[in-house]
Amino acid sequence: MANLSVNIGALALRNPVMTASGTFGYGLEFQDFVPLSELGGVIVKGTTLNPREGNDYPRMAETASGMLNCVGLQNKGVDYFCEHIYPQIKDIDTNMIVNVSGSSPEDYAECAARIDALERIPAIELNISCPNVKDGGMAFGVTCAGASSVVKAVRERYHKTLIVKLSPNVTDITEIARAVEAEGADSVSLINTLMGMAVDIEKRKKVLSIGTGGLSGPAVKPVALRMVYQVSKAVKIPVVGLGGICSAKDAIEFLMCGATAIEVGTANFLDPAITLKISRGINDWLESHGCHDIHEIVGCI
Repeated sequence: MANLSVNIGALALRNPVMTASGTFGYGLEFQDFVPLSELGGVIVKGTTLNPREGNDYPRMAETASGMLNCVGLQNKGVDYFCEHIYPQIKDIDTNMIVNVSGSSPEDYAECAARIDALERIPAIELNISCPNVKDGGMAFGVTCAGASSVVKAVRERYHKTLIVKLSPNVTDITEIARAVEAEGADSVSLINTLMGMAVDIEKRKKVLSIGTGGLSGPAVKPVALRMVYQVSKAVKIPVVGLGGICSAKDAIEFLMCGATAIEVGTANFLDPAITLKISRGINDWLESHGCHDIHEIVGCI
């Protein structure tokens, strides 16, 4: 086998394949389909300081080559996670990473600090695509100032590997990437979902309960590839690529564009074992092309 191991800051991954938050539950739900120890990491569903009910239904819709969702970060809060979920996942033999969301820098920092105390959680992924309640609902991740404020607050209270998930709904994503790098991010992951909507022409109304939602799936891959390529050239920290990855070929494209690791999201709904197939497929491609180490192709474009 080729050497597939990579590092995200101080975080060592046995291979570059991770799961995207919100598409793989807490990992437990997929244990019948995937030996989790064969994945580089599992990023569990979004966790907030306080419980959230999420948005009203309907909050998912199928679109051409993708899907829209406006789930709204439904979860039972970080204390519930620490008391009930963590004991169930702490002994899983892979990197269990928590996606952290919030409505203010203080919320993010407090949530991150509580997770920091969990010995077997080696990293968090900050979702800065959340609305800033103090700034009229504008997402933190669409301005350098907003992104910086969250990362700075979290970095003061979180001491392990910090991955920041970037929003694609911006004019220049490289500016945001450099801003979070300057505040101490160990890595950036991109892209989060693109804003979109769907319409039911028979009912003459919007399909999703709140009108708009995040677009994911194969439809976003060309945009994600372009942004990963740009960001990998703009920052010195590792880049994690995601957006429409459904095969080993897709994953290799991201790696060649500069991603050190990748996340698989929407494809998990189509095939619950797709992450394992992608990991093994990357190895097969490397072997068939005479490559002994994955770093031979990372950033080769």
